Amino acid sequence: MKIKIINQSKHSLPEYGSAAAAGCDLRANLTESVTIAPLERAMIPTGLFFEIPVGFEGQVRPRSGLAAKHGITVLNSPGTIDADYRGEVKVILVNLSNAAFTINDGERIAQLVIAKHETAEWTTAEELESSERGAGGFGHTGIQ
Repeated sequence: MKIKIINQSKHSLPEYGSAAAAGCDLRANLTESVTIAPLERAMIPTGLFFEIPVGFEGQVRPRSGLAAKHGITVLNSPGTIDADYRGEVKVILVNLSNAAFTINDGERIAQLVIAKHETAEWTTAEELESSERGAGGFGHTGIQ
């Protein structure tokens, strides 16, 4: 699939780490470093603008290394880039660690997965078919 991209950053286009990788890295596009204090969040620009085809979305996800080593994750994970959005992609990072963390220009801050999706057509009803789970909420699937 081909996706139009405008790259106003100083960095190369997003790259996949391997032939089988689902996500490609997004890099910070900063004029100066950004330090995120514990439990704070920051919107980090990428300098990238996409034209994603209708029927697809861009999913912005955390990088496992940043999460595991530093407690840095994407706050609204996964963030969604809709097909009709044309603005700059920015990543909302949050620091869930006990130490400040500095994001530098060019640092890989998140990964982007392009995913197909469906648009639902809602049908109103008076009742729903029963299921084994029924109305059981979080933790009620019976799986231990």
